[in-house]
Amino acid sequence: MTANEDQEMELEALRSIYEGDECFKEISSVSFQFRIGDLEDTKAFILDITWPETYPETAPQISLDAFFNNKISAETKQLILLKLEEQVEANLGTAMMYTLFEWAKENQEALMENHKPVVTAVTLTSSSEVTTAASTAKKEKRKEQLTKAQKRRIINRTDNKGELPRGWNWVDVIKHLSKTGGKDDD
Repeated sequence: MTANEDQEMELEALRSIYEGDECFKEISSVSFQFRIGDLEDTKAFILDITWPETYPETAPQISLDAFFNNKISAETKQLILLKLEEQVEANLGTAMMYTLFEWAKENQEALMENHKPVVTAVTLTSSSEVTTAASTAKKEKRKEQLTKAQKRRIINRTDNKGELPRGWNWVDVIKHLSKTGGKDDD
């Protein structure tokens, strides 16, 4: 079989296995995202996997660059990628996506055992700096806080690079005109 036939067969299998699974997301016919863990879990992460033209004879490209993974330290990401690359080497030449996803799910605790969420640095300031900063902060408008559900909807709308798809906010002209009426309606 050619690489394209193998890819088509594996894609068909993945679609049937993960149909309705919210952890699996098909970005394109050669690019996928799979979330390991629950959304609220601090040890959850998203695998971005892209097939090269000669997959499964060559290794897929695995990335942890999704926005969801920003809370994971660079060392933990390197460990996860290193362990996944070992699995890729062991399964090279065969359809391995299901195997990789299931292996990552089973070994999530081991992969994330040294995980410490990335925290932004806090600096100490003198009390006079605090009072001037507080007075200017009151004048500025506060940034709107999003609920978890709103954040989840934003994540579900984005592609594997964290960008919104073209036309995501386009207005349905016919629906809009049916609600507002056209020029001739008086």
